[in-house]
Amino acid sequence: MEYNTVQIEIAVPVSEEGSVFDVGSLYDRLGQLSDGRKARGKRYELAMVLLVVVLAKLSGEDCPTGIAEWGRGREAILCEILPVGRSRLPSHNTYRRVLREAVEPGELQAVVSQLLTEQPEAGQSVLIAIDGKTLRGSIAVGETRGTHLLAAYLPQEGIVLTQVVVDGKENEISAAPQVLKSIDLRGKIVRGDALLTQRSLSAQIVEAGGEYVWLVKDNHPQWKQDIELVFQPEACVPGFSPTPKDFRTAQTLDKGHGRLEVRTLTTSSLLKDYADWPYLEQVFKLERQVTHLKDGQMHHQLVFGITSLRPDEADPHRLLKIVRDYWGIENGLHYRRDKTLREDATRITSPPLAQTMATINNLIVGLTLQQGWTNLPQARRHYDAHLQDALSLVLRGST
Repeated sequence: MEYNTVQIEIAVPVSEEGSVFDVGSLYDRLGQLSDGRKARGKRYELAMVLLVVVLAKLSGEDCPTGIAEWGRGREAILCEILPVGRSRLPSHNTYRRVLREAVEPGELQAVVSQLLTEQPEAGQSVLIAIDGKTLRGSIAVGETRGTHLLAAYLPQEGIVLTQVVVDGKENEISAAPQVLKSIDLRGKIVRGDALLTQRSLSAQIVEAGGEYVWLVKDNHPQWKQDIELVFQPEACVPGFSPTPKDFRTAQTLDKGHGRLEVRTLTTSSLLKDYADWPYLEQVFKLERQVTHLKDGQMHHQLVFGITSLRPDEADPHRLLKIVRDYWGIENGLHYRRDKTLREDATRITSPPLAQTMATINNLIVGLTLQQGWTNLPQARRHYDAHLQDALSLVLRGST
């Protein structure tokens, strides 16, 4: 197969010390990873292979074959700038083998998280969203379950703080303590879906210096019923007044995409001293009513939740924002990985390789958001057309 070579001028970003990369740059950090390969037969340095993968993914390529073809099309430039050590870049089989055998996924995740959180003003947001995702491209023929990852994510910044594999014999509840233990929870608010609404996780979060916000659904039927009773109208005997309530309410109204959506959140502290739940301060009721403007059809949803945040720390307006911002992990991370980075469409049956590629996808999302790109496809088109900008992004240190 012949490859078309891109003929362009590249001004190499050279540091004051004369090297083509800065200390603290992505390339420098990748060079600190341990290499699982044996020395014999090793043709390419691990950091160089990973760097080309990142550059290719920044430029729109997602599978090993596309990554190899992208590199071959820019071979003369990259072999001159990067320490390739030979005149040819790796084949697609080499990329696949190196990513599968040489990389320890947890170590790579730690490097990526450190890089993104050490950027100026990064890691300062309060909300941490915890959610799991199955990599559907990793499901083998005849199987029903593939690699499933549980991630802790800063939805306001697009940074994955950590992610772990959920063992096939376990579920997210078993993996969540490991995720929480590996990150600094001081001053943070942890929000997860109803599956993670667990007493042990609530205690772990607060005792580590954080706070929690959970939804309570049918996996805790009695607890859900207790909260629901708080917000039900009280039937009073004639001549008696209803029990005083401490309800506080906030409401938002959004119109767009042919829908009118009204969200109403009401809080109460009445269960604080009675419920058997660690560090409980408030319960809340969230009503969501959506009207489709075209045909007038209406949909109503009612859910309940709990939090360790006191009323003076989180009024209904703030709780409503926290609950809504949590879904940034779906829109900002999972959607981008699935639709733009084609994570689920890329066939990868090796669990280590699947986890490694998911971590690199997290890196692409985080890097582009930190550069001000909110439209990931647009960012990838830019970096494909401007190799100089892509090289500068991975070879320079924090700015």
